[in-house]
Amino acid sequence: MEQTSEKVNKNRMIILFSVVLMTFMATLDGSIVNVALPNMAQKLSVNTESIAWVVSSYLIVISGSILVFGRLGDLIGKVKIFKYGIILFTIGSLLCGFSNSFLLLIVARCLQAIGASATMANNQGIITQVFPSNERGKALGISGTFVALGSMAGPPIGGLIISSFSWKYIFLINVPIGILVFILATKNLPKSKKVLDEKLDGRGASLFAVSIVTLFISLIVGEDYGYDNPVIFAGLAISVATFVVFIILEKRTEDPLLQLSLFKNRLFSLSIFCAFISFVSISSSMIIQPFYLQNVLKYSPALTGLIMIVYPLVMAVVAPVSGHLSDKIGSEFLTFIGLVANSAGLFLMSTLNEHSSILVMVIYIVIMSLGNALFQSPNTSLIMANAPRNMLGISGSVNALIRNLGMISGTTLAILILYNRMSTKLGYHVSTYISGRNDAFIYGMRGAYLTAACISALGAILTALRLYKIRKGKTMETNK
Repeated sequence: MEQTSEKVNKNRMIILFSVVLMTFMATLDGSIVNVALPNMAQKLSVNTESIAWVVSSYLIVISGSILVFGRLGDLIGKVKIFKYGIILFTIGSLLCGFSNSFLLLIVARCLQAIGASATMANNQGIITQVFPSNERGKALGISGTFVALGSMAGPPIGGLIISSFSWKYIFLINVPIGILVFILATKNLPKSKKVLDEKLDGRGASLFAVSIVTLFISLIVGEDYGYDNPVIFAGLAISVATFVVFIILEKRTEDPLLQLSLFKNRLFSLSIFCAFISFVSISSSMIIQPFYLQNVLKYSPALTGLIMIVYPLVMAVVAPVSGHLSDKIGSEFLTFIGLVANSAGLFLMSTLNEHSSILVMVIYIVIMSLGNALFQSPNTSLIMANAPRNMLGISGSVNALIRNLGMISGTTLAILILYNRMSTKLGYHVSTYISGRNDAFIYGMRGAYLTAACISALGAILTALRLYKIRKGKTMETNK
């Protein structure tokens, strides 16, 4: 087993800082390039459709490889894989910053994603290993805060860098931070020792990668070409087929990539499913907001960025508090209240129209973000607390994978509903905002928000049932 020494106990906060800083950089790089894409397309002489792969390739590689790195963390040590990840992410960032061709940029971006995947797969496992149960919720809450900040602070930070420097500094800024994190990790993280005397399931890893990569490519490309396109449909079919084969193989393999016995724990499975639901609902909101603010309300990009940064700011304040509360009063009640508030915020967002004020909208966003902040940290604590000690790496990587799947699924679902309802309202097919027809956009936006609210409400119902069963069980034990 990996040993937690007295030195590690004394340096827990430095360890947490190292882990969350790397987590922040890895998630930040998923969104920071968005604002720079037009400039990058011009400088690299590629079209808008092609340059979008700078974002998509990063997300796809992380999702396709994250279970492998989680499993490797359990096999040869979470800290060792985490440090390898820092090195690859930093080298990938350096190569991105020196890329003068589109092909080299995509290759470097994939290398960067492999490094990010290795760190994200093992960050929660390291925190769970280092922090005792009475401090774990708060620590995971801080980690969750940095995930939220990294995911949502990308566009404002990217805009600031682009306005003052070349787009290359979006990547080069990672290099000194990566070096700092590696030094801190080397000095303070517990020494890695081999954990399990098992082999990596290569066939399972390959099948899983094919399934996830074809799924993501089909979902992303399908937004432009339509999901009824035969090629897109074939891609989705291949994804489903390979995933089914993957599950069958994992049941028969002696040392599987993914221990399906993990999901026999109902609390673990329900917490993972609720995490997926929360990311679907919140990403549905995040993808629509900038279009509503700029196209319908005619706000400037700067004002739009200020309004959208309310969400991560609330998360930054509340998530550590909710994590601390989960250590004191338990996680079940907080996850229930969080999903109820998130659902209420999404329902309220569906009432917005072209005459809504900034104040009203900010209040709705605060309610929504409060709910998500109350939910995320306790739910992550539940996931990791219900994972076997020798499966912390794979459990953390499953949680990170679910986050990515939830975000891409939520984005795809929101766009589908938005344009489907807009097309119904206008009487012809549309796939973009129609100038002068704010009514059609509001109609489509309302449908997307109501759908997201219902999905979140489903999670609230499931957590309520979980809370009821747990309390009923405790009452029965007391009566005995």
